[in-house]
Amino acid sequence: MAALACVSDVEIRLGRAFTSDEAARVQVLLDDASALVRSYTRRDFAPSTTETVVLRESAGVLRLPQKPVTAVTSVVLIGLEGVPDITVVGWGWDGLDVIDVSGWDSAIVNLPEWVNDRAWLPSTYRVTYTHGYAEVPADVVAVVCGMVGRTMSAPTTQSGITSETIGSYSYRTSEPGMGVGVSLGAADKALLDDAGYKVKAGTTQVRLR
Repeated sequence: MAALACVSDVEIRLGRAFTSDEAARVQVLLDDASALVRSYTRRDFAPSTTETVVLRESAGVLRLPQKPVTAVTSVVLIGLEGVPDITVVGWGWDGLDVIDVSGWDSAIVNLPEWVNDRAWLPSTYRVTYTHGYAEVPADVVAVVCGMVGRTMSAPTTQSGITSETIGSYSYRTSEPGMGVGVSLGAADKALLDDAGYKVKAGTTQVRLR
């Protein structure tokens, strides 16, 4: 998966061009920083794509795992063993990331008899939807570049340093003398949280391939 920022983005922010060796290191750091951001937010920040996921209903709603959502194509109730799936027609999408399936059964005539027994009603749905970004959001690029910029600005030649914070800049090493790696700091997490990028717990997701 591509990094969420490029080497030139970091160069612009630091105000200098990198040597070929530095550029190679920066690319690795960008990959690491992007992986940390994706792991924390549970978002890919990928271009627009259509995918099918299996979600478990909670309190009558399904929460789509990837945003921004641009369209919901279909919602299918997954039948129990030996029972066929049912295409749901009475669902509602809030235009963001929530699908309301609380009243779907009232919108279908002549449902199978097993549906009348709510105790046997399954709570998993197969949802096909489209999501993605035309480009990586600017604030996400800023977080990733900040993580890499702090690392590139750290005094890595000092031996025996495990971690240090200087003002708003921080860095760490896994072992003394092993080099500096990127880290997702509290300020980075706060920015991502405030922007609403972190996926909230709710429905259970299983990706279909």
